[in-house]
Amino acid sequence: MKRQAPFSLSAAGFALASLILAYEPLCWLIGSWIDPSYASTGAVYLFAIAALLVWSLTSSAERSSCHSSTLAVLLLATSALVRLAAQVLAVNVIGGVALALDVFALATLLRTGERKRPVSPFWLSVLFLFTLPVERIVQRLLGYPLQEVSAKLSCAGLGLVFPDLSCSGIRIELSGRDVLVDLPCSGTSGLMLALAFTVILSAVYRPRFSTATLWIFLTLVFGILGNALRIGLIAIGLAHPDYAFGADVMAEPVHSLIGYLTLFFSLLPVLVFYRPNSARKRLEVRYLSFRQVSRRDRNMAALVFVSLALIIVMLPRQALDVSSAAEPAPLPLSMAGEAGVKEELLPIEERYFRQFGGHARKRRYGPMALTLVQTTSPLRHLHAPDDCLRGLGYDVDFLGTRFTPVPTALYRARAQTGEAWQVAVTFVSGRGDVTHNIAEAIWLWLRMPGTSWTSIQRITPWSLAEHDRTAFEAATLAALDLSPNPAPEGEIR
Repeated sequence: MKRQAPFSLSAAGFALASLILAYEPLCWLIGSWIDPSYASTGAVYLFAIAALLVWSLTSSAERSSCHSSTLAVLLLATSALVRLAAQVLAVNVIGGVALALDVFALATLLRTGERKRPVSPFWLSVLFLFTLPVERIVQRLLGYPLQEVSAKLSCAGLGLVFPDLSCSGIRIELSGRDVLVDLPCSGTSGLMLALAFTVILSAVYRPRFSTATLWIFLTLVFGILGNALRIGLIAIGLAHPDYAFGADVMAEPVHSLIGYLTLFFSLLPVLVFYRPNSARKRLEVRYLSFRQVSRRDRNMAALVFVSLALIIVMLPRQALDVSSAAEPAPLPLSMAGEAGVKEELLPIEERYFRQFGGHARKRRYGPMALTLVQTTSPLRHLHAPDDCLRGLGYDVDFLGTRFTPVPTALYRARAQTGEAWQVAVTFVSGRGDVTHNIAEAIWLWLRMPGTSWTSIQRITPWSLAEHDRTAFEAATLAALDLSPNPAPEGEIR
């Protein structure tokens, strides 16, 4: 009897359609690994995915499955719908989610869950989500509440030992030293590593979904507690250097060692106690096997899928979160005794603002420069200076925060030629909110959507005399009608 090859033209058609849909998201994803502005470590997780695949595929399949192809087709169809949303809404991250569904479909076809060394296709696709710049997204969306929670937990722990403790929001004062729980201290990097580790264990153990979800939640809790411990240890090291044997807890490698140590302690309960039984009972779903469909119908379905893929990628992109047409205030013609010279936006900046709205102005005043960006969609337009400066080839260091004359985040940017600048940024809302923290700005905007936000970025040469920098700062505040903050200046940490 002649053996039928059910997957020929139809298989090639579905593969072609998948490649068409995945091409643009895949290019964006690879670009996020290469582009320094993303500061993404997502490519690291590819090694974990590859290791799990090799470990599983080098073992034989324990049983045959007649429905794996059907499930894969359904997953690819769902991926096409997600890709449609990514195309229409012009949101690259949604396209990345579609790639995760493709990984789910591919692992299903390879039957990684049915081998002697099984790996769950579902949790493998969840692990793929970590290849996206999720840390950056989480830090922008949830960084501020994570800062608040970490600061409160650290204060609660420190208060048990140190009576000379004062806590206000994300500021901790211990023994007269002011410690700020700034955005890098939100703990998102450690949380991502901890969650990815638990997902890897779930892919190998294949527990019930409820069990895995519970442990992911517990990992999140342990991670937040570990970050609070890290902040507490750093605060103790700053206030009492003798407890740290005189070491500077803000300098490397001590600062990173504290982070790795607390991350280990937060993962220790997962390492010790997460040993779930595999959910061997499979969910029985009654549907027609794709292999039972006639070859003609399979080929027709593949042709329709290719046609839909071509239509999807050619649809016009129309983002929903386009900023309204509100222009920032005109920049002064002169400041601090220097005449202003208008600077044009880069071509890539002009294209971006044309597509997503918002406005930006740049002006140079002698060796100093001022940039204003105004938008009603801060998720699209506002970011910390290190995002774009790294993309332009600068080495950027976060210096900390000052609160006078207004809350300001400070950075040092160094060009490859050796030149260095101080970059100061403040975010101001149309309602009068002023913050140094992009995560706080986004958090406030989420509570009041439609509010306009302005990024005020001041750039001065690193070698500029301090009194000249102070004069430029004062002139900027006066020109933009920003009231100085009367609060005492905190230590830059």
